[in-house]
Amino acid sequence: MKKIIIATKNSGKVKEFQAFFEKNGYEVLSLLDISGAPDIEETGSTFKENALLKAEGIANVLNEIVIADDSGLSVDALDGEPGIFSARYAGIHKNDLDNINKVLHELSGIQASKRTARFHCALALAVPSKSTIVVEGICEGHITKEPMGTNGFGYDPIFIPKELYQTMAQLSKEEKNKISHRAHALKKLREQINSSLVNLG
Repeated sequence: MKKIIIATKNSGKVKEFQAFFEKNGYEVLSLLDISGAPDIEETGSTFKENALLKAEGIANVLNEIVIADDSGLSVDALDGEPGIFSARYAGIHKNDLDNINKVLHELSGIQASKRTARFHCALALAVPSKSTIVVEGICEGHITKEPMGTNGFGYDPIFIPKELYQTMAQLSKEEKNKISHRAHALKKLREQINSSLVNLG
Protein backbone atom coordinates (compact mmCIF):
# COMPACT_ATOMS: atom_id res chain seq x y z
CA MET A 1 0.00 0.00 0.00
CA LYS A 2 1.26 3.50 -0.87
CA LYS A 3 2.21 5.56 2.17
CA ILE A 4 1.75 9.24 2.97
CA ILE A 5 2.93 10.87 6.19
CA ILE A 6 0.86 13.73 7.57
CA ALA A 7 3.13 16.13 9.44
CA THR A 8 0.96 16.53 12.51
CA LYS A 9 0.25 15.05 15.93
CA ASN A 10 -3.33 16.33 15.83
CA SER A 11 -5.57 13.25 15.67
CA GLY A 12 -8.50 15.32 14.40
CA LYS A 13 -6.54 16.46 11.36
CA VAL A 14 -5.28 12.93 10.73
CA LYS A 15 -8.83 11.56 10.57
CA GLU A 16 -9.77 14.12 7.93
CA PHE A 17 -6.77 13.18 5.79
CA GLN A 18 -7.49 9.48 6.26
CA ALA A 19 -11.05 9.99 5.04
CA PHE A 20 -9.67 11.62 1.91
CA PHE A 21 -6.69 9.41 1.03
CA GLU A 22 -7.46 5.91 2.32
CA LYS A 23 -10.37 5.48 -0.09
CA ASN A 24 -7.79 6.00 -2.85
CA GLY A 25 -5.53 3.24 -1.57
CA TYR A 26 -3.05 5.19 0.55
CA GLU A 27 -1.88 4.30 4.03
CA VAL A 28 -1.99 7.50 6.06
CA LEU A 29 0.44 7.87 8.95
CA SER A 30 1.07 10.79 11.29
CA LEU A 31 4.05 11.92 13.32
CA LEU A 32 2.57 9.92 16.20
CA ASP A 33 3.38 6.80 14.18
CA ILE A 34 6.97 7.76 13.37
CA SER A 35 9.62 7.05 15.99
CA GLY A 36 12.10 9.89 16.26
CA ALA A 37 10.25 12.16 13.86
CA PRO A 38 11.87 15.61 13.68
CA ASP A 39 10.20 18.53 15.39
CA ILE A 40 10.13 21.38 12.90
CA GLU A 41 9.89 24.86 14.38
CA GLU A 42 7.14 26.92 12.76
CA THR A 43 8.96 30.20 12.20
CA GLY A 44 6.97 31.36 9.17
CA SER A 45 4.74 34.43 9.18
CA THR A 46 1.97 32.82 7.08
CA PHE A 47 0.12 29.51 6.94
CA LYS A 48 1.83 28.80 3.60
CA GLU A 49 5.34 29.38 4.95
CA ASN A 50 4.77 27.12 7.96
CA ALA A 51 3.28 24.33 5.82
CA LEU A 52 6.33 24.46 3.53
CA LEU A 53 8.75 24.39 6.46
CA LYS A 54 7.11 21.32 7.97
CA ALA A 55 6.61 19.35 4.74
CA GLU A 56 10.09 19.86 3.33
CA GLY A 57 11.86 19.54 6.67
CA ILE A 58 10.30 16.21 7.51
CA ALA A 59 10.46 14.84 3.95
CA ASN A 60 14.20 15.58 3.83
CA VAL A 61 14.81 13.69 7.07
CA LEU A 62 12.55 10.69 6.44
CA ASN A 63 12.88 10.53 2.64
CA GLU A 64 9.14 9.92 2.43
CA ILE A 65 6.14 11.66 0.87
CA VAL A 66 4.95 14.20 3.42
CA ILE A 67 1.90 16.45 3.55
CA ALA A 68 1.98 19.32 6.02
CA ASP A 69 -1.04 21.34 6.95
CA ASP A 70 -0.94 24.72 8.61
CA SER A 71 -4.36 26.06 9.33
CA GLY A 72 -6.27 28.28 11.67
CA LEU A 73 -9.01 30.75 12.37
CA SER A 74 -8.90 34.43 11.42
CA VAL A 75 -11.48 36.73 13.01
CA ASP A 76 -12.05 40.11 11.37
CA ALA A 77 -12.97 41.94 14.60
CA LEU A 78 -9.71 40.70 16.13
CA ASP A 79 -7.60 41.99 13.22
CA GLY A 80 -7.09 38.48 11.89
CA GLU A 81 -6.26 36.81 15.18
CA PRO A 82 -5.65 34.13 16.24
CA GLY A 83 -4.30 33.38 12.73
CA ILE A 84 -1.09 31.36 12.61
CA PHE A 85 -1.18 31.19 16.42
CA SER A 86 -4.59 29.45 16.46
CA ALA A 87 -3.40 26.23 18.10
CA ARG A 88 -1.67 28.07 20.94
CA TYR A 89 -3.82 31.20 21.19
CA ALA A 90 -4.46 30.70 24.90
CA GLY A 91 -1.02 29.27 25.68
CA ILE A 92 1.61 26.81 24.53
CA HIS A 93 -0.33 23.91 26.06
CA LYS A 94 -2.63 24.00 22.96
CA ASN A 95 -5.99 23.44 24.68
CA ASP A 96 -9.04 23.68 22.38
CA LEU A 97 -11.46 24.79 25.09
CA ASP A 98 -9.11 27.48 26.39
CA ASN A 99 -8.61 28.78 22.86
CA ILE A 100 -12.36 28.90 22.26
CA ASN A 101 -12.98 30.71 25.52
CA LYS A 102 -10.31 33.29 24.71
CA VAL A 103 -11.86 34.05 21.32
CA LEU A 104 -15.32 34.38 22.86
CA HIS A 105 -13.94 36.62 25.60
CA GLU A 106 -12.18 38.86 23.08
CA LEU A 107 -15.44 39.13 21.11
CA SER A 108 -17.66 39.87 24.10
CA GLY A 109 -19.94 42.77 23.25
CA ILE A 110 -19.34 42.44 19.50
CA GLN A 111 -22.63 42.15 17.61
CA ALA A 112 -23.38 39.21 15.34
CA SER A 113 -22.87 41.11 12.07
CA LYS A 114 -19.33 42.01 13.12
CA ARG A 115 -18.27 38.46 14.09
CA THR A 116 -17.22 37.41 10.59
CA ALA A 117 -14.32 34.98 10.35
CA ARG A 118 -12.76 32.33 8.19
CA PHE A 119 -10.87 29.09 8.51
CA HIS A 120 -7.72 29.06 6.38
CA CYS A 121 -5.73 25.98 5.38
CA ALA A 122 -2.40 25.75 3.57
CA LEU A 123 -1.25 22.31 2.41
CA ALA A 124 2.26 21.51 1.25
CA LEU A 125 3.04 18.20 -0.46
CA ALA A 126 6.74 17.35 -0.41
CA VAL A 127 7.89 14.44 -2.56
CA PRO A 128 11.59 13.53 -2.40
CA SER A 129 13.52 14.90 -5.43
CA LYS A 130 10.46 16.77 -6.74
CA SER A 131 9.19 20.34 -6.40
CA THR A 132 6.90 20.93 -3.43
CA ILE A 133 3.25 21.67 -4.22
CA VAL A 134 1.42 24.22 -2.05
CA VAL A 135 -2.32 24.93 -2.15
CA GLU A 136 -4.67 26.90 0.08
CA GLY A 137 -8.35 26.65 1.02
CA ILE A 138 -10.73 28.97 2.85
CA CYS A 139 -14.10 28.50 4.54
CA GLU A 140 -15.96 31.74 5.32
CA GLY A 141 -18.35 32.05 8.24
CA HIS A 142 -18.94 33.73 11.57
CA ILE A 143 -18.34 33.18 15.27
CA THR A 144 -21.17 32.18 17.61
CA LYS A 145 -21.64 33.54 21.12
CA GLU A 146 -21.30 30.13 22.74
CA PRO A 147 -19.99 26.68 21.75
CA MET A 148 -22.43 24.30 20.06
CA GLY A 149 -21.87 20.71 18.98
CA THR A 150 -19.46 17.96 19.95
CA ASN A 151 -18.07 16.82 16.59
CA GLY A 152 -14.85 18.08 15.08
CA PHE A 153 -12.02 19.76 16.97
CA GLY A 154 -10.34 23.12 17.46
CA TYR A 155 -12.66 26.07 16.94
CA ASP A 156 -15.38 24.01 15.23
CA PRO A 157 -17.93 24.50 18.07
CA ILE A 158 -17.98 28.29 17.61
CA PHE A 159 -17.73 28.56 13.81
CA ILE A 160 -20.82 28.58 11.57
CA PRO A 161 -19.95 28.30 7.86
CA LYS A 162 -21.48 30.84 5.52
CA GLU A 163 -25.05 30.05 4.43
CA LEU A 164 -25.40 27.33 7.09
CA TYR A 165 -27.12 27.41 10.48
CA GLN A 166 -25.03 24.88 12.38
CA THR A 167 -21.50 25.05 13.69
CA MET A 168 -18.80 22.87 12.21
CA ALA A 169 -19.07 20.78 15.38
CA GLN A 170 -22.76 20.11 14.70
CA LEU A 171 -22.14 18.79 11.20
CA SER A 172 -21.45 15.15 10.45
CA LYS A 173 -17.95 14.18 9.40
CA GLU A 174 -19.19 13.71 5.85
CA GLU A 175 -20.85 17.14 5.76
CA LYS A 176 -17.78 18.88 7.15
CA ASN A 177 -15.47 17.12 4.71
CA LYS A 178 -17.42 18.64 1.81
CA ILE A 179 -17.21 22.29 2.84
CA SER A 180 -14.27 22.79 5.19
CA HIS A 181 -11.16 24.82 4.45
CA ARG A 182 -9.18 21.58 4.46
CA ALA A 183 -11.62 19.99 2.00
CA HIS A 184 -11.18 22.93 -0.38
CA ALA A 185 -7.40 22.70 -0.08
CA LEU A 186 -7.43 18.93 -0.60
CA LYS A 187 -9.52 19.33 -3.74
CA LYS A 188 -6.97 21.80 -5.12
CA LEU A 189 -4.14 19.47 -4.11
CA ARG A 190 -5.72 16.57 -6.00
CA GLU A 191 -6.07 18.78 -9.09
CA GLN A 192 -2.43 19.84 -8.80
CA ILE A 193 -1.27 16.25 -8.43
CA ASN A 194 -3.23 15.21 -11.52
CA SER A 195 -2.14 18.18 -13.64
CA SER A 196 1.52 17.92 -12.69
CA LEU A 197 1.58 14.13 -13.00
CA VAL A 198 3.32 13.81 -9.64
CA ASN A 199 3.81 10.12 -8.91
CA LEU A 200 2.88 9.45 -5.30
CA GLY A 201 3.56 5.75 -5.61
